[in-house]
Parts: sequence; structure tokens; C-alpha cells
Amino acid sequence: MACVNQPRLRIGNMDLSSPVILAPMAGVTNMPFRVLCREIEQELTGTTSGLYVCEMITARALVEGNEKTLHMTTFAESENPRSMQLYTVDPEYTYKAVKMIVDENKADHVDMNFGCPVPKVTRRGGGSAIPYKRRLYANIVAAAVRAAEGSGIPITVKFRIGIDDDNHTHLDAGRIAAEEGASAVTLHARTAAERYSGEAHWDEITRLVEHMDGSGIPVLGNGDIFAASDAQAMMEQTGCAGVQVGRGCLGRPWLFAEIGAQLRGEAVPPEPTFGQVTRIIYRHAELLAEHDGEDRACRELRKHTGWYLRGFPVGGELRARLAKVSTLKQLADELAPWEDSEVLADDSDGARGRQGSSSKVALPDGWLDDPEDETVPVGAEIENNGG
Repeated sequence: MACVNQPRLRIGNMDLSSPVILAPMAGVTNMPFRVLCREIEQELTGTTSGLYVCEMITARALVEGNEKTLHMTTFAESENPRSMQLYTVDPEYTYKAVKMIVDENKADHVDMNFGCPVPKVTRRGGGSAIPYKRRLYANIVAAAVRAAEGSGIPITVKFRIGIDDDNHTHLDAGRIAAEEGASAVTLHARTAAERYSGEAHWDEITRLVEHMDGSGIPVLGNGDIFAASDAQAMMEQTGCAGVQVGRGCLGRPWLFAEIGAQLRGEAVPPEPTFGQVTRIIYRHAELLAEHDGEDRACRELRKHTGWYLRGFPVGGELRARLAKVSTLKQLADELAPWEDSEVLADDSDGARGRQGSSSKVALPDGWLDDPEDETVPVGAEIENNGG
């Protein structure tokens, strides 16, 4: 298949200068992290490109004005375009949420999550369970498109291959999304049963691309992009129009600069030394403190610190001390002795984040009995911290 490393991506009325997208991740892709990725990309390559999506927002919580949810929808002035992902199970709340986003100018793009494999979500009929119910899924997509009509805000959809190996839904999900007016689709190339385990099935991205040929909307690929070369390989092998990067950027917010350069045919920025990483860690903490206050910022940074330190031979004592910092001053003091370190990570391109193992998907009783059932699942709305 021919190389598809075009530097631009068009989604509806949005013309993006890069086909690289930050995937929404709970507790990760908040405003501070998105700003940090953009700052690093600008510093290393002289440009900011692509699309940086916020954490997943629950449609009903947004409509009802949940305080935590509204805080999660905050965008920095430097973020353009502003991209928001909704978790939704109900066409009515989908319409209300997207209409609210349009009327209150909360975002420039809305993506919808039908890929969450978490048991507490699927056992009630949400997330990656929904595409199996073709009519319900179609009704939700149609409601979002109808609410955004005339606004210029494109609606896109993300889903998985299916529930498990016996119940693949991605080809129908892509076709239905296009028919209902979506502007793009993204496939996480795993089933819900696989969660994040094993290797992503890029061949299924190829199948979806071929299936969607003539639909007029782009197909984006997601799964196992841990290095700039992975992004290029996915686009070349599958023919997808763009890539969505999730776990690969955990502790590596500079990955977007590397991928963008690779796809433009430019020299890929070298991996940072540990001294450079310490400065990135502190900048991340500063941005978190501005957004959430210093105490919460230091607690929030702890999970990121583990990802940042991966592959660096800095010893367990530093890791333990960084896990206990409670002020920016303490953080600066702990990092100061390392600010000139030229050490490089020894496994920077490896898999990151949660992986786990495959397991049977929890579903409501009788969920698989009738794929044409359009009944809204009861109790499937989740808290405002989806992923």
C-alpha cells in the first residue's frame, strides 16, 4: 500500500496541519498536559499541529452543570482548535450536550467515545458495548450531528473492533457513522475483551479503510504507537488518514513533535536527556498548579513521574522521594542535582501504561439478543471522569 504520510488532515471544516491526534485519557489529557505537549512541539519543531483532545466528558454531567465536569472542559487560550470528547449512551442527552457546546462556544470539535472497555461501563451497556446495538448507536450519532448542524463543529466517533472475537462491529460502526453525518471515525484496533493487552490488529484498520472507501470521511488509526516510526508504519500499512496516540505519550509529551517531524520528512528531534526531562517534569507541575492548585498538582504529578522516569537509571531512592513531594519547591530541590544529566533512557520506545490481559466483557443480561434494539440502557451514565 502506498505511503500516506501527508502532513495535513481534514475533518469536516477543520484543516489540521498534522494527521496526529492526542487520544483522550482519563486523568492525563487535562489542560496542563495538552499545553505542555504543544509547548514542547513548538520548541522542538517551530510549529504546533494536529489535535489535542481533552479528557472524556460525560454528556449528562455536562448538561446538568456538574462542577468537576465543567472544570474538565477548561481550555487554555493557546489551544486551537479545542477538542472535546463525550461519553454518552442517550440520544436526548447527546443532543443537549452538543447543543450546549455549540451555544456556549465550549469547543471546536466533538468526538464521541464508544470504545471504553472498563467493566463498570460495559456491564451497564455503555462504552464499547453500544456499537453492537446498531440502531441505538445510529440514534446517538445522529443526535450529535443534528445538534451541531450549521455550527461548523465536526462530530467524530471512536470505537473498537468489537466486543470480542465473536462480535466484531467496527465495519458497521464506521458505515453507520458516515451515514448519520459524522466527519471522521477512529478505530482502536483491539476488541473490548482485549482491553489494552497484546498487539493491536492494524489489519483491521486496513479493513475499515477499505470498507469506508467512498464514504467521504477519513479513518484514523489507534493502537500501539510508541515511537515516531510506529505512526508512519501504521499509515503506510493501513492507508489510514491519521493516527491517534494514547499510552505512547505517557511520560513522553515530546512524542508529538517527533511524529510530526517524521511525517513531514524532517529530522526527528533526539530523545531528551534526563536533565532535559527534569525541566519538563517541573514545567508540567507548574501547569498543573496553575490549573488545580499546588497541593493537588503535586499529588497528580506522582503518576506522571513514574512514566517520566521509565528507562532512566536514577535509582529507587529518587523515585520514592519524588512520590512524596507536596510543594513545587520540594520538587525543584529533588530535581536540581540532575538538571545537567546527559543520561538517556534505555527503553524509550516500549509499551507504556495499562496493559493487563484479555477477559470476558461484562454486559447487561440479554445484551447480545437483539442488535436492533434501540432502548437506552438504564444506569449506563458514568461519573465525569471517563477515559
